[in-house]
Amino acid sequence: MSATTVGFGRIAPTIPVTDIQHSIEFYRDVLGMTVTFTNGSPTGFVILRRDAAELHLTLVSGHRAGHHNGAHLMVDDASGLYEHLIEHQVRVVKRLRDADYGLRGFVFCDPDGNRIDVGQPLP
Repeated sequence: MSATTVGFGRIAPTIPVTDIQHSIEFYRDVLGMTVTFTNGSPTGFVILRRDAAELHLTLVSGHRAGHHNGAHLMVDDASGLYEHLIEHQVRVVKRLRDADYGLRGFVFCDPDGNRIDVGQPLP
């Protein structure tokens, strides 16, 4: 058997965070995601979902975010999400734009500075 003959299923990014509860509040209250699983006492790992999107948070003390995108989120209304995040004073590191590769998108940061790249296919 070859790796090219194996079917792949869902893949979900794991985002390191320094404060699980604060991060849950951000992803739940600002992005509307739902906690579907927690592990540890105290909690050190969380799975969040909304629609087809799934994100894993893992507690990493001393984590420092890099300058790369940790996840890419496809949406059906990038402009609407952009305005929503601006209203909630979320840090945007790349403003809303239409890219020549066919996506309208932007990049924002979660409370730990992890970058999430948002994209919407252009008509």
